Formats: sequence, structure tokens, C-alpha cells
Amino acid sequence: MSIETLADLFLVAAGYHKPDCLLHKVGGAYAPISTAELVDRVRRLGHALQGLGVGRGDRVALMADNGPHWPTVDFATLCRGAATVPIYPTLPPDQAAFIVADSGARVVFVETAEQLDGLRRHELPQVERLVLISRAAAADAEVTSLDDLLADGAGADAGAFEEQARSIAPGDLASLVYTSGTTGKPKGVMLSHGNFVSNVVTAMGLVDFRPDQVALSFLPLAHVFERMIDFCYFYKGVSIAYAESVQTVPQNIQEVRPHVFVSVPRVYEKFQARVQDTIAASPAVRQKLFAWALDVGRRSLPWTLQEDHPPGSLGLQLALANALVFRKIHQRLGGRFEYAVSGGAPLARDLAEFFWSAGVRIFEGYGLTETSPVIAVNRPGAVKLGTVGPQIPGIEVHIAEDGEILTRGPHVMKGYYGRPEDTAEVIDPEGWFHTGDIGHLDEDGFLHITDRKKEIIVNSYGKNVAPAPIENALKSSRWIAQAVVIGDRRKYLSALVVPDFEALGPWARERGVAAAGPEQLAADPQVRQLLRDEIDKVNENLASYEKIVAWDVLPAELTLEGGELTPTQKVKRRVIHEKYAATIEGLYRDGEARPGGRGQAADA
Repeated sequence: MSIETLADLFLVAAGYHKPDCLLHKVGGAYAPISTAELVDRVRRLGHALQGLGVGRGDRVALMADNGPHWPTVDFATLCRGAATVPIYPTLPPDQAAFIVADSGARVVFVETAEQLDGLRRHELPQVERLVLISRAAAADAEVTSLDDLLADGAGADAGAFEEQARSIAPGDLASLVYTSGTTGKPKGVMLSHGNFVSNVVTAMGLVDFRPDQVALSFLPLAHVFERMIDFCYFYKGVSIAYAESVQTVPQNIQEVRPHVFVSVPRVYEKFQARVQDTIAASPAVRQKLFAWALDVGRRSLPWTLQEDHPPGSLGLQLALANALVFRKIHQRLGGRFEYAVSGGAPLARDLAEFFWSAGVRIFEGYGLTETSPVIAVNRPGAVKLGTVGPQIPGIEVHIAEDGEILTRGPHVMKGYYGRPEDTAEVIDPEGWFHTGDIGHLDEDGFLHITDRKKEIIVNSYGKNVAPAPIENALKSSRWIAQAVVIGDRRKYLSALVVPDFEALGPWARERGVAAAGPEQLAADPQVRQLLRDEIDKVNENLASYEKIVAWDVLPAELTLEGGELTPTQKVKRRVIHEKYAATIEGLYRDGEARPGGRGQAADA
């Protein structure tokens, strides 16, 4: 059956009759939810929403972690003709309240009592009903529970539900997805049913999703990337297992043994770090064996990237490397792993090369919330490391004179909700969406991303520098977890680096460093020398004006809770500049690099 709307997609998914449509943790073990049970819950909740007066064009906000409640609320809303407004569950109450108010949501679902209390501290006059997803009893007339709504919807007519679902049009608003707000107030991106479906249908022609697969879902469903991929899972009948949290992903992988998942690069970085820690703690002979296997894997990449096996002796060596070394990495991924997809931020080439060399296929893609989200993606048989792949079929990509990536097609949003001026700034009269990213298409049609247009550093000599590649190079070090490059309108570049404190602990103890915690480690001379050496290695491969001349160490990780990161793990550069203003100024005081390190000043 062809689909034109997400309601059509749900009706297709309803026909799979899987006993394990969804999997979630109950009493310490994963328990299945059948397709029939999910469909019944969606119908009942849709009927209850009708009773609350929710109709076509209304907005329903959802603030919750991943779990069976997510597709229940989402599909019930979509099949009513209303629009879902996803809210990251980690957002502070004032930011969540802003989204609720700006979207005009009439009904708001929240998972926890804390989230509920946080929202109720703000004036939200347009909200007619608050719904608590957890089983805790509702406190008053303004609040009900999800269970109560499901009970209210008992006896929902299946025929009436399907008739309503089929009345949805491709151009109807499906979701208001708010941007992360790295440069200002979040904006509500209006995505239609047709926007999402265009991405879903295209993706199905590029990757292999099958009913016999199990996917692990842990990237927040408030993130348009995970949500679109979950729509793909539903469309193809893939069983979806929900991780308990990002922290429990390694454990949940062993329990679920997924065939596929998607994530942002930070998760892959941490997985690589755990592998490296294990190897570093192994006997010298095992370390040499791993280094040999990785070298074999790298030499085999020209064939591996094309889904082929290298010929001759190299092929025999790769088979041996797989049996002796790489098999154990696959076991860490559950033993049934087929591939993963990376998006949301650039995947460092060294990181991608590490995984592909070990036979772990990670397909990097690129897109934005405003493009539903995928614009380009590497795919089986068409992979080029260091790129985000060819553009997806059915859309256009154009590189403007200044290097900005433009795109046009059915994936481009309807606009920013209530902000026609902002919409006009990014969608020109010819329908081209201006991504704000700088890049180019190579001779094979693969898209290369250089940096965010607004984040390009222009030093005091007028040189343009893209910070992201330098930051990725720094983070490729085993000892550096995060890095922020600074230098706009300055004589030289500097950096704030956050060590990988988990890795530094054993290293420091072996060298007799008496450090009680991150602050002491960050200040220790031996640790600083280690970081200096790592920064020097990066500088060796940079142009003079790109070198990190000054740097300092931050004693704590940049986090969402601290306000330095967005929910998708992007650095809020404005916040960094404000929060660490004194530290940054210290790196440029009198033209001298003070606390961290000082190299040769960059030439003009």
C-alpha cells in the first residue's frame, strides 16, 4: 500500500500483527507489546482526545522519554488530524513552558510529576488539560492520567477511527518541532505529513529495514532524526525496543541484541573509548594483535566500503582479523548487529574509519529539522568516509556562491510557526531552503560539510577558519572528550578542552598522580603536558592560521544541564563565551597565552 500521510503509515503498521511490535523494560526484563495492543491503545486515546475537543489543526505537546507511550500519543494525535509538539524531557521548565505557550498546545502530556510541577509554575492559559503519563494518581481536576484517558476511550469505533485517519491530507500539519536554539529563541518548525512521508519512502529505497529485525531506540524521540527513523521502523514492521536511558545503552544492547540503531556521534565516541580502554589494559601481545587487525581492516576499506571482500592474502588476513579480534567488538553490539546510522552532528573521519575497519557499518547522513530531516546519506554500496553521502532521491541540492548548501523539494518544511519573517530568511522565492551549512559536492556527487555558516571564525587578519574539523581532530585524541575552538576577530585560535576524565583516572594512578577528582586532574602538570602533546599532534596537520596557539582545561564536562549543550549535544557557543569569558580573556591577555599552553603565533 502506498502512503501519503503518517496516518496511512500507521494503518499499514497496524496490519503486521506482530507479537513484539514494541519492547520495553518491565520488572527488570524486556516485555513485548503486540501490534494489536498498540493499535487498541491508539484508537482509545484518539477517542479520548476527541472527547477533550482535540480536532484537526490543534496541537498536542508531549514531554517524555522514549517508550511505548510515545507512539501511542503521537499516532493518536496524528490520526485525529492534530499536530504533535515534541519537547525534550531534559529541558528546564521555563524552556518547556515557552514551547507549550508558543505552539498553542491545548493538551500537554508529561511523563513525571516533576515535569508537571515545573510547567504548572508558568502561566499557560491556552492549556486545557495536563496529562500525566506515569501511573501516579492525578492530583486535581486540571490533571488526568494517561491510563484514565485510555479508559475513557474504551469502546472506540474502529471504523470511525480509520475513516478519520484516512481523511488526513499530505499538506496537513503533522508536527511542530522546535529547534535547539543555539543562536536564540527556539523556533517551531512546521512539518507536514507529506514532509515526513517523503523522507520515509525515500529512506526505504536506500536501506534494508525488515520485519525480522529489532531496532534499539535511544536517541530522544523529540529529535526529528530518531522520530523519522522510528516511522520507518513502523512502516516496515521492524520491532522497536526502547532503551531505559542513554546511560544504560551498553547493557540494553546486550539484552535486546539489536540489528540496527541510530545515534549522534557522541555515543560512537564513547563506544570506541571503551574498546580502547579494554585494549590498553590488555597484555602487550593482545595490543599488538589488535593493532595488526585494525591495520588489516584499514587496508581492506576500498572493498569493505563497497560491500565486497578483499581478494587474495588480504582477504584471508581480514577473515582471521574478524575471527580473532573484530568478532569481540560485534559481541559488544549484541551479536546480531547489521548497521547503524549517524546524524545530528559531524562524525569524525577517524572515528568512522575505526568502525568500518572493524566491520561495524555506520552510515553517516546529513539533514536538519527543517528538512524532515534527511538531505543526504551514505548507504550500502555508496560510502565515502569524510562525507555525508549523496543527496537522497527526489530532492535538489545546490551550492551557493558563498559555499552555503541549499536544498529544495518535498522534504522542506512549511515554515516557522508564527514567524513569516524568519521563514522568508531561509526559504527564498524560488523555494530553496538555505541550510546555514557550508559545503561542496565532489565529482562523485558526495556531499562534504565544512561547517556552520554562522560559526565560521574570521580572525583579525581576515582569515576564515571552520572550527568543527579542528574540534573533531582534538576529540579524536583518547584523552580529550570535548573541545571548543575560539578566535573570532582575534589574532590566533585558542581552545577550551575537556579531558576524558574516565580514561585519565587509570593513566594518572599509574604515574602516581595524586588527584581526588576532575578539578585536581585538570590542574595537574603531568595531565597538562599530556594534553599539550595531543594538541601539538593536531597542530602538525593544520595551516599556520588554524593552529591552536593557546588553550586551557575545563574541569567539568559540558552538559545539557549546565546549559552549554543543546539536547542534541551541539555546543552553545554563545553560552560558552559568556560562561567562560574570564578564562577566554586570559588566553588573549596582552597577546600572550596564559594558563594552558602557548605555541607559535599564527601568521596572517
